[in-house]
Amino acid sequence: MTPTDKLLTVTDLSVAFGTGAREVLAVDRVSFDIAKGETVALVGESGSGKSVTALSVMKLLPYPAAHHPSGSIRFQGREMLTMDEAEIRKVRGNDITIIFQEPMTSLNPLHTIEKQIGEILLLHKGLSGAQARARTIELLGQVGIPDPAGRLASYPHQLSGGQRQRVMIAMALANEPVLLIADEPTTALDVTVQAQILKLLKDTQQRLGMSMLFITHDLGIVRKIADRVCVMQRGKIVEQGPVEQVFTAPAHPYTQALLAAEPKPDPAPPKPDAPVVISADNLKVWFPIKRGVLRKTVGHIKAVDGISIELRKGETLGVVGESGSGKTTLGLAMLRLISSDGPVVFMGDAIQGLKFKEMRPYRRNMQIVFQDPYGSLSPRMSVADIIEEGLQVHHPKLSPEERDARVQAALVEVGLDTRTRDRYPHEFSGGQRQRIALARALVLEPTFIVLDEPTSALDMLIQSQMVDLLRDLQKKRDLTYMFISHDLRVVAALASRLLVLRNGKMVEEGAAADIFKNPKSDYTRALFAAAFNLDIAAEGVVAQ
Repeated sequence: MTPTDKLLTVTDLSVAFGTGAREVLAVDRVSFDIAKGETVALVGESGSGKSVTALSVMKLLPYPAAHHPSGSIRFQGREMLTMDEAEIRKVRGNDITIIFQEPMTSLNPLHTIEKQIGEILLLHKGLSGAQARARTIELLGQVGIPDPAGRLASYPHQLSGGQRQRVMIAMALANEPVLLIADEPTTALDVTVQAQILKLLKDTQQRLGMSMLFITHDLGIVRKIADRVCVMQRGKIVEQGPVEQVFTAPAHPYTQALLAAEPKPDPAPPKPDAPVVISADNLKVWFPIKRGVLRKTVGHIKAVDGISIELRKGETLGVVGESGSGKTTLGLAMLRLISSDGPVVFMGDAIQGLKFKEMRPYRRNMQIVFQDPYGSLSPRMSVADIIEEGLQVHHPKLSPEERDARVQAALVEVGLDTRTRDRYPHEFSGGQRQRIALARALVLEPTFIVLDEPTSALDMLIQSQMVDLLRDLQKKRDLTYMFISHDLRVVAALASRLLVLRNGKMVEEGAAADIFKNPKSDYTRALFAAAFNLDIAAEGVVAQ
């Protein structure tokens, strides 16, 4: 690579938080280059410094809390670290854009999708309102949002996790940047849309000559999209080089361990005489579509449309399907966290129609781990306060010492240091926050847990450990899981039964091993093709 080919040069970069004795080095003397039109992937476990490195490039770290003991970041020959705020603003949004890992915390909950994308086009491109609207529709269509014109008036909370991520990608591509920083851009996406998004990014890269800094924990994606890869561990780059070279002949033990990490299929089938923990019959969740001055109902979005299922003690039901297929809505309805029609029976008791106070006795035994851990953890509460909150409600007679002991035990179970329990969510990586959310659910020792993409933010090593942890906890406590995920490899490792959803309807249901071996529907086959070979395009299968 010649100097003229280099778009971005990071040299000897260090990032520290705090000062003096409390200083913590998050990135330690990192160096790498990105050439024009090249994709460089940063991989490593949660907390290894990947996102901090990327945020440093755009000067988005919380300065002066964060500082650089050493290093240089040169973009198009200009030093980024010494730019003033006015200069850096000209670079951000125009030449360099970023796709964040957690879209719900990046999108403004008070503004429509049209306003948020249109604002970028108006500020940076000077388009008229009509032009911005047309370009917004075009962008939403490119990233796979169904009925893009009809989604313009939607707010972020009205979209699924995957759809919100696609909106973030549309915003990042709006100004056709020179360098795109993608921080886990496919984490919340189902496999078919993931394949489409990766193809979109590669096509856009070729059309614009765009470079990418691609941060991910999914090594399969790295192999498909990146030219070179940098492996990070504890703030340092331990190995870097061309993707094929690193993947076929990894030199560092950590890289070897990353490549060897794969959840091992070992789902625990329930005992034949195991009692039914929770069931639903012809469950429906329909959201009204209202239009006009009088807000008249003109139709319904059938998020869940006539699904009947039952889960037995000790079993795991995997729920798969594209973003917007109704997976999360089904889980929320089963837990009575949203309104639905159709009987729901939990531990032999009919809970459909129960009021808030009437549901409280059942809450201890039914828990949920949400897809977006940052959005579900209060930023004003410490980790200890977050985990013990449920104990204060459901076990009020416990002493503070007993609660603290249970909090520490839960943290140990999910692989976190108990000394971190006085820290706050923003001080943890995305994967670490997901483990905190799991600890909060486990501390109450529930019978039934809805796991909504619990491994989506985790790197391969921690993901494999989390699967083993969930499996061990299930065997030890005889837990029942509804496991919602777009990662079919993890589903295959955990689920004994499989439910495939599309547009709120059941496509297939049965023993997971049978469906993985011989899927009956074209839709299921397309999902599997996209999951296990991202080069295979799932034609005609788009989230609706």
